[in-house]
Amino acid sequence: MKKLIPVMLLVFIVMLSGCSRNTGGKQSETGAGNQTGNSGNAGGSASVGSSTGNTSKLFSSRDFEVGYDENASAVILLEGDTITSNSNAATVSGRTVTITDEGTFILSGNLNDGMIIVNADKTDKIQLVFNNVSIHSETSAPVYILNADKVFITLARDSSNTLSNGGTFNALDGNNIDGVIFSKEDLTLNGSGTLTIYSPAGHGIVSKDELRLTSGIFRITAASHGIEGKDNICIANAEIDITAGKDGIHSENTDDTSLGFIYIQSGTFNITSEGDGISASAYMQIDDGTFNIVSGGGSSNAQMKTNDFMGGFMRRERPGLGPAEGDSGNANTGTDAGNATVSGKGIKAAGYLTVNGGRFTIDSADDAVHSNASIDINGGTFEISTGDDGFHADESLTINSGTVNISKSYEGLEALHVTVAGGDITIYADDDGINAAGGKDQSGFGGIRGNDRFGRPGPGSFSSDGSIVISGGNIYVNARGDGIDANGTLTITGGYTVVCGPTVGDTATLDFDISGTITGGTFIGTGSANMAQTFSDSEQGVISVRVGNQPAGTTIILVDSNGNTIIPSFTPELDFAVVILSSPDIVKGETYKITIGSNTGEFTAK
Repeated sequence: MKKLIPVMLLVFIVMLSGCSRNTGGKQSETGAGNQTGNSGNAGGSASVGSSTGNTSKLFSSRDFEVGYDENASAVILLEGDTITSNSNAATVSGRTVTITDEGTFILSGNLNDGMIIVNADKTDKIQLVFNNVSIHSETSAPVYILNADKVFITLARDSSNTLSNGGTFNALDGNNIDGVIFSKEDLTLNGSGTLTIYSPAGHGIVSKDELRLTSGIFRITAASHGIEGKDNICIANAEIDITAGKDGIHSENTDDTSLGFIYIQSGTFNITSEGDGISASAYMQIDDGTFNIVSGGGSSNAQMKTNDFMGGFMRRERPGLGPAEGDSGNANTGTDAGNATVSGKGIKAAGYLTVNGGRFTIDSADDAVHSNASIDINGGTFEISTGDDGFHADESLTINSGTVNISKSYEGLEALHVTVAGGDITIYADDDGINAAGGKDQSGFGGIRGNDRFGRPGPGSFSSDGSIVISGGNIYVNARGDGIDANGTLTITGGYTVVCGPTVGDTATLDFDISGTITGGTFIGTGSANMAQTFSDSEQGVISVRVGNQPAGTTIILVDSNGNTIIPSFTPELDFAVVILSSPDIVKGETYKITIGSNTGEFTAK
């Protein structure tokens, strides 16, 4: 049952002080630890589990091998409009060379309009070494892998290589080729050189099987996806720059829902995409790496959207995304189902999404980090600006550690069940800071509450299946909607939580449907008195007071009857009319002095 804040109005003559954020006295519990996955040396495929899974078989030892024996390798020389080879396993026909047998092939030179085709036995492993290669194909893929067991493309040390298409992809052998590198078989790219790819009419790198990038520098400009792998994409050590008309990195398998996953062990990623930055139709695990992602034109490209219905009697416009839109829940073409709007999420998985470490800078029109299942954050540093949610999961969102700074969002953290067990989290939100709601929001894209209501059963009806649990961490929320909104239950057992809410509309510092319980940790909250709600139950003392209309920057201090400071000086960044304080040092039934600016009043903790 909701517990309203009693009317204990203090009449203050307010002395303004500088506006600042100060959560003084908070205890740092967790950092942004990095946990590096095990690349392993065993061959074969493996899958990552629902959280941190077994990654030991995702790479073979040969995936990381960049060496080759020049004396035992065949040589293919590209000379403008002609090709020469010293191997019977490389058949030349005009400006096309077809490799038909296992071995290592060193390619160098320029090919004006031609192709490298691999058409060997299904048991053959083939290594193509690019040593200052430039290949252009006007109407097809410069590199087309038709048949083999597995192909390795190795970039020779300090080499500079370029592959490009002229803007047209014609079908070949009945196959719809749509990438500059197009492989129907397992493909690994590695080395210590650079590969630049231009694909003005299709994808950059495509594998219709498994795709690995384990080293090398890749610069990709593509009209569609930058990198696409059907079964999976696994990356370690590589440096990847992508400008894409659809998704930057995209894995999707519509035939087998266990495939279409992405695993990133490490690497550097600079991605600018009209669609999603990184998208998987199954699950995704990131262990480490540096990520700079701008998706959908960035947060500044978001359209207008509205926040909550403001209690049914008023509503206000907020900057954000446009009309409610559905998301198919898989990667597909990077578009949201039911319309032609491109999904502009930063990192998206239809299945579980696990982050164990890394450094992320994400500027996204849609959700920055999104899962149609659940998200586990076990480390990493996040700098996020988004037109929709900072983190969105249809099921559960768990933050165990890491540093999260959401400088712009519609809602900061959103899921059916939100758990914060550790980490340093800062949220600036145009609507709710932390939101738990029942059901599923298939995309998080669109923002009008008919969409972000998570499939509630009908107009004006609400589900109370959600939960928010805070057991640790340092949390700061600056929200222009509800600070913490649990459509269900709210439980705080630890951590240091500060909520700064507005005084306009029917917003609240705390908003819960069933119960709001605090048994540990420190809570400091300010906001509106219109729909003020305080904890319904507590094991430690809670002080909840209405303080009139106080301007931003007014200092709040709480001391006990002996003059000991319990809540040090805190200055909210927004105007406020309610103050809610709780701490293990606040004892029920004891009297405390609360100072607002230059005025002081005494209150008994409940």
